[in-house]
Amino acid sequence: MFELFLSLGASEEQLDFPIIYGSAKQGWMADSPTGPQDGMAPLFDLVVKHFNPPVVEDGPFRMLVTTIESNPFLGRVLTGRVRSGAIKANQSVKALARDGKTVEQGRISKVLAFRGLERVPVDEAEAGDIIAISGLTTATVADTICDSSVSEPIAAQPIDPPTLTMTFRINDGPLAGKEGDKVQSRVIRDRLLREAEGNVALKVTASEDADAFDVAGRGELQLGILIETMRREGFELTVGRPRVVFRTDEETGEKLEPVEEVIIDVDEQHSGVVVQKLSERRGDLMEMRPSGGGRQRMVFHVPTRGLLGYQSELLSDTRGTAVLNKLFHAYAPFRGE
Repeated sequence: MFELFLSLGASEEQLDFPIIYGSAKQGWMADSPTGPQDGMAPLFDLVVKHFNPPVVEDGPFRMLVTTIESNPFLGRVLTGRVRSGAIKANQSVKALARDGKTVEQGRISKVLAFRGLERVPVDEAEAGDIIAISGLTTATVADTICDSSVSEPIAAQPIDPPTLTMTFRINDGPLAGKEGDKVQSRVIRDRLLREAEGNVALKVTASEDADAFDVAGRGELQLGILIETMRREGFELTVGRPRVVFRTDEETGEKLEPVEEVIIDVDEQHSGVVVQKLSERRGDLMEMRPSGGGRQRMVFHVPTRGLLGYQSELLSDTRGTAVLNKLFHAYAPFRGE
């Protein structure tokens, strides 16, 4: 574990981690492998000792939304930690976007607190509590839910925009209806819209074709998981090839494309072919350093276009030893064909 932390570039404080032993199956934790096996109390004590209590601020009610879900009975359910003040059911609130603009105003219909694994209604929640609220219809992740008197939102990370889009449409081929029972465009549309309600990284729009829908997401993996999930639920559909979502600069009219920050850990003998292949795909090498154990860590800025289909090529070039992670970096000027 210590070597893993070292290879991940952990700080001195992180390397001084506590160690505890236990068995989830038998339901015990102890400070040593041969310690008393009489419950989970040592784990609870460790959490209380090492984690700081929630930061509580003065002022009226404010809460940053961190997750969102759709509930058939409550509607849109927003979860977050109360930063200041208190909140009750039927209280009037407003939602502020990251730039301070008012998204919507409304009343809280229900306040739910977490008690173990359950979510239970409560009369009032105070600063420091993690709660879920319902009653608002437009607010989403990274918005601030607050009292009507508040004008400054809580600082939040922006939601990464969708970078890839695919066309989902009905299966009108000769084998239609052989694999699934949910084949109508209306049923597929309702399922996609339901997914978009709880997944802020997805965007569903109607296509020019009445039986098709454009679904934009954060990458091949996210869209691939959605397709496989729908297939297992009995949906039958056809999908188009992934297309990059381009933008146009409002001031200059310049064409912009999404660029990803790509981090690759690879054995030193394979680093040359990785640099060569990503350079051919319009990638820029930003950093290269040893990560221990004869491996190199390389950081690239690569257009999303250049990463399509690269995963299997990378594994072939590195004999299956490379590890690739990517994050959205920015929209940048189009880099050419």
